[in-house]
Amino acid sequence: MTLETRSFPVLIEFEHVSKRYPERGDALKDLSFRLDAGEMAFLTGHSGAGKSTLLKLIGLLERPSRGSVRVGGDDLARLPRRRIPAHRRRIGMVFQDHRLLAERSVFDNVALPLVSAGMHRQEIGKRVRAALDQVGLLKLERALPLTLSSGEQQRVGIARAVVGRPEVILADEPTGNLDPDLSREIFRLFERFVEVGVSLLIATHDLDLIQSLGHRTLVLKQGRLVADAIPRPPTPEPEPEPEPEPAP
Repeated sequence: MTLETRSFPVLIEFEHVSKRYPERGDALKDLSFRLDAGEMAFLTGHSGAGKSTLLKLIGLLERPSRGSVRVGGDDLARLPRRRIPAHRRRIGMVFQDHRLLAERSVFDNVALPLVSAGMHRQEIGKRVRAALDQVGLLKLERALPLTLSSGEQQRVGIARAVVGRPEVILADEPTGNLDPDLSREIFRLFERFVEVGVSLLIATHDLDLIQSLGHRTLVLKQGRLVADAIPRPPTPEPEPEPEPEPAP
């Protein structure tokens, strides 16, 4: 798959954003940050800290109670309903549970966003095969999801997220069901999209992996942003000096 390098900045910007649910109170409180084009950042925090809510606000699955959310300069609070589908096509979503249709082939699962957008069949074929090639699954386009490993299923989910050539990729615990080696492999795949100007925001609990990769990390606690920094990789322990040989 040949990804097109973006020539314009794609920004996600939160300004004093709060989200309140009548039944459970504030999920997010006075949250402000921005994500630049071609930037990969992690979003972490305890269960219920507000990570999924934050991603839903970007995808316009929810709207903020207060404050403003902007994506690519558009104030989402003022975006008319007729423009919501076009907004969502700018965003690729990756989930922990893959959300693949078991009775449909890998090809058909990846093609779903393009079919929904009414794209021509020939263009769909080109884009789907390009996306599958990018994640290393081109030879499995006719396979059913149940015949794939967990790592392969997650790669199908990533191919589906990028097939529409989005400006932003949002991932909600994308490696929650994978072992450490597969998790690292998936994150390295994400880094390839950053190289061509795609912005990524990834919610995860994998603190060890976050620290080892050294990308910006946003930390939520009870709906508030309590840290925004690039973690330092762990310092390797010095090797013990060899003991001196006894004198003859």
